[in-house]
Amino acid sequence: MDNSWSLMNSAMRAGDVPRGLTRGTVGRVARFAKPHWRRLVVFLGLTVISAVLAVTTPVLAGKVVDAIIGHREVSTVIWLAVVIALLAVADSGLGLAERWQSARIGEGLIYDLRRAVFEHVQRMPVAFFTRTRTGALVSRLNNDVIGAQRTFTATLSGLVTNVIQLVLSLVVMVTLSWQVTLFALVLLPIFVLPARRMGKRMADLQRSSANLNAGMTTQMTERFSAPGATLVKLFGRPVSEAEEFGVRAAQVRDIGVRSAMLTRWFMTSLTLVSALAQALVYGLGGWLALRGQLQPGTVVALALLLTRLYAPLTALANVRVDVMTALVSFERVFEVLDIKPMITELPDTKTVPDGPVSVEFDDVRFGYPAADRFSLASLEDVSTLDHRVGEEVLHGVSFRAEAGQLIALVGSSGAGKSTIGTLLPRLYDVDSGAIRLAGVDVRELSFETLRETVGVVTQDGHLFHDTIRANLAYAQPGASDADLWHALEQARLGELVHELPDGLETLVGERGYRLSGGERQRLTIARLLLAQPKVILLDEATAHLDSESEAAVGEALATALEGRTALVIAHRLSTIRAADQILVLEYGTIVERGDHETLLAADGRYASLYRTQFAEEPSPA
Repeated sequence: MDNSWSLMNSAMRAGDVPRGLTRGTVGRVARFAKPHWRRLVVFLGLTVISAVLAVTTPVLAGKVVDAIIGHREVSTVIWLAVVIALLAVADSGLGLAERWQSARIGEGLIYDLRRAVFEHVQRMPVAFFTRTRTGALVSRLNNDVIGAQRTFTATLSGLVTNVIQLVLSLVVMVTLSWQVTLFALVLLPIFVLPARRMGKRMADLQRSSANLNAGMTTQMTERFSAPGATLVKLFGRPVSEAEEFGVRAAQVRDIGVRSAMLTRWFMTSLTLVSALAQALVYGLGGWLALRGQLQPGTVVALALLLTRLYAPLTALANVRVDVMTALVSFERVFEVLDIKPMITELPDTKTVPDGPVSVEFDDVRFGYPAADRFSLASLEDVSTLDHRVGEEVLHGVSFRAEAGQLIALVGSSGAGKSTIGTLLPRLYDVDSGAIRLAGVDVRELSFETLRETVGVVTQDGHLFHDTIRANLAYAQPGASDADLWHALEQARLGELVHELPDGLETLVGERGYRLSGGERQRLTIARLLLAQPKVILLDEATAHLDSESEAAVGEALATALEGRTALVIAHRLSTIRAADQILVLEYGTIVERGDHETLLAADGRYASLYRTQFAEEPSPA
């Protein structure tokens, strides 16, 4: 039964043969496997011994039959039985040792691949994540990595075992009776053809089932998230959503029934053909035995060896498919590893001088890069990537924020404000010009130094599905409880957290949705205060808050900005009025600059924005 199941899987993959591999894939696989070569040698050695034992047992069984029929001494039969028992014990021990080595190699390879992919993806630019389907990327870390490790466990061990069993079985069978062996091989095509035909049909069904399951998974992932569930409830579509899901689920159910029946037919046909082959062996072998040309035990040995001949022959017929399928998984993992990070760290990095830090944009020009520089078509679910280079977004932007100053960036939507916000923490690199912190180009700083120097608060206030403690400590892993509570007090959130039953151990939910918008934003400010950056970037940090929440967040921001250099993007009137300098952007260019009163008096673009956007804002106390 186990052999039939293995053969069915092999034949099923034959219905979906990979077209080929990129040159050099096998060499890269070998380099990944190099750290595990000692375990691999031991694993293959155990596999060889196990294959030899599998062929030896039927021969001994035949000798037992001959000893009984020949009325030999009882001790002979007992010793043969003892040897068979010892071989069974040895085979069981070898099986455990082989599985141990296989697990160590497979899991070690999975660890290496997952670690390599995860670390590499962490270095990808933000644009990579905005274009990539998260599910497709996670699949590379799970399904493809597991498929890749099969190369060294199931596929490799199966190849070695089948070759050895096939050769030994053929040699022994030909030695025992070449006539019976030749007659038995005549039925091989009848044994292989059902596997091929059923395999193709099973592959088609599995492919359809995988696509339908992917659709159900996507629907569940989107609808079960907090924003998705809210949207479904707001627009009153839970019934139609359930019906749509039910249609997919019903199709998966029907495919499951058909697959189960095909599997049953497959295994029944293989069992039947195998039984017929054994019947032929018993018939021809028995006839030869009755004529005195074969020993009865030889007939039994041939019948038992037959099972160790057909299974390897059928499996080896599909070995190319098995190996190619496993290597394709490796190639899909290598595809991700081959995406070159756009943002790299210089070998010899500099540090930011001690003391307050100034920020300078010097003739900065920037356009968003083409997708083929950082993405994969398969991860975006498109046929070809967009090769077009984005138009220039910033055109020679220059300004300077002295240490401790507050600079506000305002302008229409699409003017380039948020783009400036992505360039300062080096989420992208400028096309020309330079961005400097305390006179040092950000491209010359290490990533760690840049993270320690620049802190960012975005408008969505993203939090992980974890405790308040874990979300805060993400900025400073070694922070004490006293540090955490001090940051919460500064962010005007200490009283609220004290009142929670679990305090710092309270789970905030996915993306922090168990907290209100203002609470979530103040928690991100507390995290920022814990990091103690010298430069703060606020990207519309209160854009979606009500007046009460805005006031609470505003108090927290006032503490956060104290004594630090700050860039504030499209902030509310109170902060804009307090800015040392206001920069007005239009179409990627600074069209006006000055303080609040000066720009109002100039009656230009800022005055227009003020009248249309800020006139109804309450005056600061």
